Amino acid sequence: MSEDKALVEVKNLKLYFPITTGFMKTAMLKAVDDVSFSIDRGETLGLVGESGCGKTTVGRTLLHLYKPTSGEVIFDGKRVDKSTMSEFRRRAQMVFQDPYSSLNPRMTVGDIVAEPIDVHKLCKSRAERNERVRELLATVGISSEQATRYAHEFSGGQRQRIGIARALASNPEFIVCDEPVSALDVSIQAQVVNMLEDLQQKMGLSYLFIAHDLSVVKHISSRIAVMYLGHIVEMAEANELHRRPAHPYTVSLLSAVPIPDPNRAKASRRIVLEGDVPSPMNLPSGCPFRTRCTRATAKCAESCPALREVAPGHMAACHNL
Repeated sequence: MSEDKALVEVKNLKLYFPITTGFMKTAMLKAVDDVSFSIDRGETLGLVGESGCGKTTVGRTLLHLYKPTSGEVIFDGKRVDKSTMSEFRRRAQMVFQDPYSSLNPRMTVGDIVAEPIDVHKLCKSRAERNERVRELLATVGISSEQATRYAHEFSGGQRQRIGIARALASNPEFIVCDEPVSALDVSIQAQVVNMLEDLQQKMGLSYLFIAHDLSVVKHISSRIAVMYLGHIVEMAEANELHRRPAHPYTVSLLSAVPIPDPNRAKASRRIVLEGDVPSPMNLPSGCPFRTRCTRATAKCAESCPALREVAPGHMAACHNL
């Protein structure tokens, strides 16, 4: 990964939530714990992991929708802070997971899409604003005649397209896609993913694509990062990760992906992890995965392994590699 051309750099990002556990007692829930990665211009980094591992929280903290506990985000060479926040808000946007709750039911589609234009004062006149809204809706396959309708009048796939149009309204360079297809039918998922790829080609966009479906992530991503309990445990080029997973958690995740070839599916072995996912409020010592790992040794309980290169461009956090 070349730091000089990285559009987004995340360094040692942490987000801890204080949780009340009793009278006058609080504990820290470690939602994101020391996460670092970078994304090049025009690249898609896929972020995968099971529910509750901190994927969405990483995306929201990166965009400063949550205030980081510590760590920093560098965008286009500048640290994101109060002085650069306004510019960052325009150049970095988010597509939310649920197209049913992320659109204001009291606003017309035209006003929803125009909201970033109004906030950042990107159009000089009402006519220019309306023309821009028509262009954005056409870009995502919604006719301009539908701009006066409300979100509840559209299907889930159409609503997600409207959400994407809203994200594009401020001419961003980077978009966090937070499970943008998980609430949609499979046939609609393919349409939305293909549209995101087309938009990336036309506009030179960079994506952080958050999902739990490894097949979708492999299709759209240049590289993939795997999360477990707030930590990135493996990161590699998409095909490399699928061919040669290094971390035992990644191996188990990939073993659960359905294989369309019956002969290969019969020969493959599903790896079922023992035990339950530990609570992020009461993590095991050392490696967070050790309580479910068949390779765990005494060293795994002593210290948390750092993410290190195990092959060219292939990073993993495991003492036993």
